[in-house]
Amino acid sequence: MNYTPYIATTVQTEEERTVDAAFRELMNCYVNSNHRKHVEIIERAFKFAKEAHKGTRRRSGEPYILHPIAVARIVVEELGLGSTSICAALLHDVVEDTDYTKEDIERSFGKKIADIVEGVTKISGGIFGDKASVQAENFRKLLLSMSTDIRVILLKMADRLHNMRTLGSMRPEKQYKIAGETLYVYAPLAHRLGLSKIKRELEDLAFRYEHPQKYNEIIEKLSETEEHREEIVEEFVRPVKKMLDEAGFKYEIKARVKSAYSIFNKMENKKIPFEEIYDVYAVRVIFENDDDALEKLKCWQIYTFFTEGHRLHPERLRDWISIPKANGYRALHLTAMGPEGKWIEVQIRSRKMDEIAELGYAAHWKYKNGVQEDETELDTWMNTIKDILAHPEPNAIDFLDTIKLNLFSSEIYVFTPKGDLITLPSGATVLDMAFAIHTHLGIHCMAGKINHKLVPLSHQLESGDQVEIITSDSQEPNPEWMEYCQTAKAKTRLKTYLRKAGVELIEEAKKLENGTDKKDKQGENKKSLVRKILRNPFSSKKKGEGKPKPPIDRKQTFILYPDENEPNYHIDSCCSPLPGDDVLGFVNEDEEVVLHKVNCPYAMKLKSAYGSRLVVTKWGGNASKFIATVSIDGIDRMGILEEITELVSRKLAINIRTLNIDTRQEVFHCDMTVQIDTAEHVDHLCASLLDIKGVKFAKRTS
Repeated sequence: MNYTPYIATTVQTEEERTVDAAFRELMNCYVNSNHRKHVEIIERAFKFAKEAHKGTRRRSGEPYILHPIAVARIVVEELGLGSTSICAALLHDVVEDTDYTKEDIERSFGKKIADIVEGVTKISGGIFGDKASVQAENFRKLLLSMSTDIRVILLKMADRLHNMRTLGSMRPEKQYKIAGETLYVYAPLAHRLGLSKIKRELEDLAFRYEHPQKYNEIIEKLSETEEHREEIVEEFVRPVKKMLDEAGFKYEIKARVKSAYSIFNKMENKKIPFEEIYDVYAVRVIFENDDDALEKLKCWQIYTFFTEGHRLHPERLRDWISIPKANGYRALHLTAMGPEGKWIEVQIRSRKMDEIAELGYAAHWKYKNGVQEDETELDTWMNTIKDILAHPEPNAIDFLDTIKLNLFSSEIYVFTPKGDLITLPSGATVLDMAFAIHTHLGIHCMAGKINHKLVPLSHQLESGDQVEIITSDSQEPNPEWMEYCQTAKAKTRLKTYLRKAGVELIEEAKKLENGTDKKDKQGENKKSLVRKILRNPFSSKKKGEGKPKPPIDRKQTFILYPDENEPNYHIDSCCSPLPGDDVLGFVNEDEEVVLHKVNCPYAMKLKSAYGSRLVVTKWGGNASKFIATVSIDGIDRMGILEEITELVSRKLAINIRTLNIDTRQEVFHCDMTVQIDTAEHVDHLCASLLDIKGVKFAKRTS
C-alpha cells in the first residue's frame, strides 16, 4: 500500500521536493504497519513542524525539518510505535527551538502528545549541560519522564540514533562528546529497554568516531572473511534444515556476525588479535508459531536437532525462556562446534520472541494498539528508577554511576529461603540482596547463609543461590559498606542512611587522608574509597599555583608536544596513554590539557558529564621516553629468557626497567616494563617478541 500525498503538488523547489519525498517515505512505512491509520493528525503535525522550522537548517546545511521526519521514521519503522509517537517525533524540537509553546501543541494535538513533546524537550541537547548540578538534574528529568511515559525515552532514543547517523557534520570535539555520552548512557539504556538492534548500532557508530582506524580495520577483516563465513554457516545448518523441514516447521535461519564494537571490546579485554575471536559466528533460527502453549516445546525440539548432528559446548547453554531477562528477552541459546573447529552460537526464537528482542519489550507490547499488559520485569526496573530519584545524588558523576549500576548487561537469579525469585546485576553481593528485599534488612545485615554455610555481606552471589539474610538490631552500616554495593538501590539507601545518621562521607574521607583515623585497622581499604570521593578530574595541581594561562581554544585541534622538557599536557594515571594512542584532552581549571585514552572507563564518564571541557588532540613533535608494560606468555625452554632480553635490549635498543617471570611446569608468564617512545613502537616490540620460538602471546597491558 502506498501513501497518497496530503496536497496536490504545485511548483516546488528541489529542497521542497526532497522534504515532501522524505515525508511520503515516512507515511508509506506507517500505512504499511499494523497500526490504526490516523493519517490526518500526522499530516497536521508535519505541516505544523514544517512551518515552525521554516528557514532553519542543520549543521550539515539541509533543512531542519528532515531531522524530525527521520526521527519519526525510526519511531514507526524500527520501534514499532504508532500515530501518537509519530506526531510527537515530528514535533519534538518545536518547543525547544521555536517560539511555539507546550500550550500551542496541546491546543492543536491534545494533552498526551504535548506531554511527550515536553518530556523530550526537558532532556534536549543531550543529557548534560555545563554545570554538574545541571547535568544531574537533566538526567533526573530524563528518568522521571521515562517513568511517567516510556515513549519519552523511546523518542529520545530515536533522536539520538539519527544524530549518531549524521554525526559526521559535527565538529570533532562534539563528535567525541556525543559518542562518549552514547556509549556511557544511551547504549546501556537501549539494552535495558530491550532495543538490541538500536543498541548495537549506537555502539558501532560511537566506536566508528572514537576509533576510526580500528573500526575500519575490523570492518575490512569482516568483509574479507564474509564469503568464507557464509560457507561455514551453510554447512553447519544444512542437516538442521533437513530435520526442520521433515518436522513441518515454517522458519527462517539468519547468519549473524558479531558487531565491530563487540569484537573490539573482546580484543581489548582479552588482549588478543582479530584472528583469535572464536565467537564471530552466530546463527538465529526463527520459527512461526500460532500456539503460545507450544512455543517452549518447539524451542527445545529445535535444540535436539542441533544435538543430533553437532557437538555442543557443555557450559554455553542459556535458557532465557523459563526465566526471561529483565528487559523481556526470551530465547534459547546454545553453542555448537561447526566446520573447521569453529564454535557457533545458536539462538532459537519464535517470531514473537524475535520481535520483542529486536524492537524491545517496551516499544512492541507496552503501547502496541494502546493495550496495557500486566506488570513485567520492565515495570519492576522502572520502579527501581523511581526509587533512585526519590534519593537524589548531588554529584553528576556519582549519579551517573548509580544509575549505570542498574544498566548491567547481565543478570543473576537468586532465591529467598521461601523460594521467591530475585533478579540482580552480575556481581551483586549479599548486601545488595538484603537491600533488594527491604531497606531494614540491608541496614541491619550482618552476613548471609548459602547452602548452610555462612558468608560475609561482601560475598558475591551466583545464579541459583538460595540466600538467607542474617541480621542483628545492633548492626549499623559504615562508609566501608559502599565498597560492597553493586546495585543502585543498595547504594542510594545506604548513602541516605549515612547522611541521616550524621556520617558524612566527605568528612570521613578527609579524616582518613589526614591520618587522623589511626585506630581503624581497615584504614587502607577505606582510603581507596576516599580517593574516589576526593578526586577532582580537572585539577593537576593546587588552584592558584603558577601564572594564569591563556584560555585554550576548544574548537581547534590541540597539538601535543611530548618532546619538550615540560610537555604541554598532563597524563592521567588511570590509563597512562602513550604518543600514538587514540587520546582525548580535557581542559582543567588551570587551562591545562589532561590526556586520557579514548576508551578509558573514567574518560567515558568525563565525556558524558563534562563534554564542554573536551578538546580534540593530535600528536606532534618527537616523543621522549615513556613507560609501558608488556605481558608475555609462552612455552618454557632453556635460553628463552636470554633471547627475549637480547631482542629487546640489543636488537631493538629498548631499555628494560623491570622484568618479572613466573614459570609453572612447561608454561611461563613474564611482565616486562620498558622505556619506550610511542605506542607504535610497543606494537612493533610485541610483534617482534612473537617471532621468538615458544612465545605465544605478547601484548601491551599498560
